[in-house]
Amino acid sequence: MSESNEPSSQSPSHISTLSAAQVYELNQNLLDLTADVHRPLIANTAPIAELRAEYERGSPSFVQQIDYLESQGYSSLRRTRGDGDCFYRSVAFAYIEKITQASDPAIAAAGALSTLDATPQMLESVGFEKMVFEDFYEVLEELVKSAAKPGFSLNEEMLLQAFQNPETSNSIVVYMRMLTSAQIRLDPDNYAPFLFHPELGEQMEVREFCEHFVDATGREADHVQMTALSRMLRINIDVAYLDGRGSNGQVEFVKFQPDEAAKLSSPICLLYRPGHYDILVGPNR
Repeated sequence: MSESNEPSSQSPSHISTLSAAQVYELNQNLLDLTADVHRPLIANTAPIAELRAEYERGSPSFVQQIDYLESQGYSSLRRTRGDGDCFYRSVAFAYIEKITQASDPAIAAAGALSTLDATPQMLESVGFEKMVFEDFYEVLEELVKSAAKPGFSLNEEMLLQAFQNPETSNSIVVYMRMLTSAQIRLDPDNYAPFLFHPELGEQMEVREFCEHFVDATGREADHVQMTALSRMLRINIDVAYLDGRGSNGQVEFVKFQPDEAAKLSSPICLLYRPGHYDILVGPNR
């Protein structure tokens, strides 16, 4: 990587002294410097050492955390394009990939389909029109079915190609957003106390929050959306927070574990950097 693509050497080394907004800005500047508009929507896995190299000038706190992750067996990551949809795209890809990696993909796919089969009715119950979402649902459903289709094996390369296709990938992202929105709308009492405008800090009504920060593409996800989607899909999601603030370089893992989580081989693991999510590949893969 050329020097022009490295973070500034004047980036603050003591991340703990920065406000949350300053940490976000620091990381966003790096993402902007290393962003590539031609980057695939989902990329092949890459050694986590590549991420380390991007931070090794001027961001020692981040480097220390990356070294910690590697020491815990998280050797690589799968990058997702930073377009505001990275959380939903990462979860969807990892969700289907877990099915293909299960000891019995047919059983895993059947379990996922049992959950998904109930979602169209849920969407209709909160006001989404069938003609709006049915095509998006069919794209996701067919991909899950193909993971256990007799005489056909959906492998990693095929799944990657599907998610690199904008029409397929974005259709699934839209459906993931609808599922998240529906979960929040179906259980307003549980979510309402946590619905705040991300910039203004003002509390929002359920419908307003969903329309502006869940339904709309390109809007980043936070704890509310992560909690809602994990509950709707009945999956466990672990999010590693790479924010330069860990004690002694350690990384905090925030776990989203619904009571009736599907029995996947291991939780979906994401790597969060302020403003962006990638898929973290670890020892349980």
